Amino acid sequence: MKILIAGGGKIGSCLTEQLTNEGHELTVIDCSTAVLEDMMEKYDVITVAGNAASMSVLETAGVKDAELFIAATDMDEVNMLACMTAHGMNPKLTTIGRIRNPEYRIQAYEMRDVFGLTMAVNPEKQAAHEIARLLNFPGFLSVDSFAKGNVEIVELKIDAKNPLNGTKLSKMSDIVHAQVLVCAVQRNGQTIMPDGNFVIRENDQLFFTATPTNLTQMLKNIGIIAKKAKRVLIAGGGRISYYLVKELEKSGMDCTIMESDEERCHELADILPECTVIHGDASSQEFLDMEGVGDSDAVVTLTGLDELNIVISLYANTRNVSQVVTKLSHAENNKILDSLQIGAVISPKELAGYSILRYVRAMQNQEGSAVSVHRIAGGKIEALEFKVDKDTKHRGEPLRNVKTKSNVLIASIFSHGKVDIPSGNSRFNEGDTVIVVTTADAPIYNLNDIFED
Repeated sequence: MKILIAGGGKIGSCLTEQLTNEGHELTVIDCSTAVLEDMMEKYDVITVAGNAASMSVLETAGVKDAELFIAATDMDEVNMLACMTAHGMNPKLTTIGRIRNPEYRIQAYEMRDVFGLTMAVNPEKQAAHEIARLLNFPGFLSVDSFAKGNVEIVELKIDAKNPLNGTKLSKMSDIVHAQVLVCAVQRNGQTIMPDGNFVIRENDQLFFTATPTNLTQMLKNIGIIAKKAKRVLIAGGGRISYYLVKELEKSGMDCTIMESDEERCHELADILPECTVIHGDASSQEFLDMEGVGDSDAVVTLTGLDELNIVISLYANTRNVSQVVTKLSHAENNKILDSLQIGAVISPKELAGYSILRYVRAMQNQEGSAVSVHRIAGGKIEALEFKVDKDTKHRGEPLRNVKTKSNVLIASIFSHGKVDIPSGNSRFNEGDTVIVVTTADAPIYNLNDIFED
């Protein structure tokens, strides 16, 4: 597919990497020649220097022959104008715009036809939503939902005291007393799809799939008390913090924002009247202690500096805060991050990139395409949700008779309101939802892609 990406920043570069790996023909537009030179060195893409909202620049980039235009510059206004211009030049074009400002959210939706906007992406709002889900589902480092919330894939790090430490997977049910499946493990930077002989070790990051009820039961049985946060301390007063407070207020959580910019503090106090906003430097240990970091149920670090977020999260961990969530713009070096006690890690650019990637795959394969696509284990594993239709192979056959490709696992089947953690006797039928986990290099567009035949 021929795709134009406007903006070579964090999201633009993340998308370029993902989409070039999947074999798409990309052209990247940016005003900075230095950014474009860097993109050409890293990826096999065509580049065009200039303003993506300009007709002449879009024409040079080949907008009339493109199938998809993604506007991901740092300015909402440019993105909206670029989508409108690109769509005007090519009415058959699908357009995706990055719209971050809360003031434009409703406007972008209600006037999407005017702007020629097929889909709007808000990385900050997505990040806030993911953080809110984590705080509402304590005990895990990440939570991904499938089958309308009936199936979850969650991440749990094993410490020395965890009763699963040293346990063979085939014996795990004797401890957890819940219907769960370990679908992936990260160990020393390596990603493993384990079998029953795999032995769990300290510092392993396990990815479980199960119903929310079974996951809660598992936490209880391994001695992890998952108490929902009531008092949340947020470092940084940016857009994510605004969206997060709006979500957490619905759950009755008491939120406090710490922000170093006094003018921004006044803005937040006006638009978030139920939230406590404090002017101060969150990098100061004295300030954190004064604001009761040790008495908080959760600490969320959302400043604009990754290094500062890591330091604050590390300190919150030393104060035994139950839940710590760290926002990182650059989360690529997972081996280093895995060794740090910084709780759950959220990357807005990756969340936005994955949602766009799912849309692109759906464009390529309208029938039977993935309902949702999630990247887990540091992006090394994909978890995909499919609906079984009349064209799906092996309907009604027991799974023991069905051969799937290597590095592909059917993690769960949702049928008639019930979740089945698959065994050899399990079957899927038309209308069922199937969750697939894979480390395969080639992307899976359709459920039939997982089978050997």
